[in-house]
Amino acid sequence: MHIAVAGNIGSGKTTLTDLLAKHYKWEAHFEEVITNPYLNDFYNHMERWSFNLQVYFLNTRFRQVLNIREGGKTVIQDRTIYEDAYIFAPNLHNMGLMTNRDFENYLSLFELMESLVDPPDILIYLRSSIENLVKQIHKRGRQYESGISIEYLSRLNDRYEEFIKGYTKGTLLIFDVDELNFVDNVEDLGFIVNRINAEIHGLFK
Repeated sequence: MHIAVAGNIGSGKTTLTDLLAKHYKWEAHFEEVITNPYLNDFYNHMERWSFNLQVYFLNTRFRQVLNIREGGKTVIQDRTIYEDAYIFAPNLHNMGLMTNRDFENYLSLFELMESLVDPPDILIYLRSSIENLVKQIHKRGRQYESGISIEYLSRLNDRYEEFIKGYTKGTLLIFDVDELNFVDNVEDLGFIVNRINAEIHGLFK
């Protein structure tokens, strides 16, 4: 099985991926942040590095999905290949931070990759308010994220909601993380686990 966790910057994707991997003994595939050679440059000069960053993410996530399907294990993935193509890249293009030429090149590459992979069996979407995202971003204190604007987060949130509204590629679970503290509250994590269990048992009926 392939389970994936989607959500805006600061929504708790990596933390929940880690918690669920430990709970279910699943193999976890995380987004490359520390080893990403473009991330710092991107946040300092988005227009210059947007295409490079998005192609890097697209490449690494494509490899992850191939490995997931070939490995035969149950895997939980931190962020999906679809978020890059339907949310982050179009947002950068719309904001004038990625040229038409680069965006068209990027989409052509994504469409080829998408034709070669399957969607996750279960997609978990972590819905969050901008206020909560900002609080979590400040709390984790990553230097390169210190310059992220409210406008940028808001645009991403709007695109996430549009993407989720039209998502039909597989089973979808939505959790409002403004109302859940799955890090400190065992009951909140249990609520998420129970919802996942119901879907897993349904998939194997």
